[in-house]
Amino acid sequence: MNDCAFCRIAAGEAPADKVYEDDALCAFLDIRPITRGHTLVIPKQHAAELEDLDPEVGAQVFRTGHRLALAIRRSSLRTDGANLVLNDGKAAFQTVPHVHLHVVPRRHGDTFRFAQGFLLRRSRDPIATASAIRHGIVTLDTEGPAGEGRTEE
Repeated sequence: MNDCAFCRIAAGEAPADKVYEDDALCAFLDIRPITRGHTLVIPKQHAAELEDLDPEVGAQVFRTGHRLALAIRRSSLRTDGANLVLNDGKAAFQTVPHVHLHVVPRRHGDTFRFAQGFLLRRSRDPIATASAIRHGIVTLDTEGPAGEGRTEE
């Protein structure tokens, strides 16, 4: 049996307050919610990080997160917006090694400061940064689907 908590939830072997499920995905309430209605969307097929995730499944995860954010706005929770967040890897504060999208409902006047520190951002060498990203896209495109042909340096 997979030791992944989210795989166990998806398989129905661990408790969760599920709000959506289909053949590929499962969505359930976060056990430590940031705000009321904080929901996680996961692929049922284990993928620890984005590197392991099929791109089409990733697109399904975001489509479902979008749909849930809209559904929460139309629910009795009376939200005004949402943060859709995916933390990829420990360096990005991913705490459960299974890809998951946070759908965090927001209300005008709430005190949660998700973007604290973002207001005073300054771009550092945008020309070189954009060039590096474009080069990364070319490299990714030459690897093939889901990192095929990828080599470690």
